[in-house]
Amino acid sequence: MGNLLCLAQVDQSTVAIKETFGKFDDVLEPGCHCVPWIFGSRLVGYLTLRVQQLDVKCETKTKDNVFVNVVASIQYRALSDKASDAYYKLSNTRAQIQAYVFDVIRASVPKLNLDDVFEQKNEIAKSVEEELEKAMSAYGYEIVQTLIVDIEPDEHVKRAMNEINAAARLRLAATEKAEAEKILQIKRAEGEAESKYLSGLGIARQRQAIVDGLRDSVLGFSVNVPGTTAKDVMDMVLVTQYFDTMKEIGAASKSSAVFIPHGPGAVRDVATQIRDGLLQGSAAT
Repeated sequence: MGNLLCLAQVDQSTVAIKETFGKFDDVLEPGCHCVPWIFGSRLVGYLTLRVQQLDVKCETKTKDNVFVNVVASIQYRALSDKASDAYYKLSNTRAQIQAYVFDVIRASVPKLNLDDVFEQKNEIAKSVEEELEKAMSAYGYEIVQTLIVDIEPDEHVKRAMNEINAAARLRLAATEKAEAEKILQIKRAEGEAESKYLSGLGIARQRQAIVDGLRDSVLGFSVNVPGTTAKDVMDMVLVTQYFDTMKEIGAASKSSAVFIPHGPGAVRDVATQIRDGLLQGSAAT
């Protein structure tokens, strides 16, 4: 019906190419247009102005002889003011873009090692975009964005890289664990040294308190009981300690049997042994 009335509709984000007797005449914007076919005018095609995306997968080799598949995503669109160039100058836009992407990637990646390819993928994408922008602008196309979305080495190479990374992490973990154990042992040794030092101080103070108590007892007993000597007082103290010890051993329900000399002369023998030990210690000093 539209053809009979010489009317044509152009959708939004689309332009139509109008020819008259086979020659380019005009670019029709979205809307309704009169195309008098009886005067040789006709619409030969439509061109979308929407942003289109083309994913290009390119296999190439790095400087260290590793084959990789580089996937580039190209976003492009036709320019409305150059719609005639976009329609007439290129017969296969996607193939043209793909050829330029192959050319730039295969010229850039072989100059880099595999690790550098991953690190410099933004620079590679920028090089592709600049080259495409220069080439496609002459054909009425704008390059909106170029992205390197994937860099995929050979499966064996990926497995080897993962093993290298895992080994490095295990080595780092072992080093950290050894360092932690070293610090723990040092702290444990410092704690034991401090504990022994404090224990020694406690024992020294205990012995000093015992000596002070015995001295005070001897002096007090000598003053209150005339005619007694220090030896008599010490014998009495030893007898008291002896019976206290026997009492504690007997009172303990789970104590083991202890066999010690017991008799009227046992206390004197113990006193003599202690006195001789003190005298030997003093002589050795």
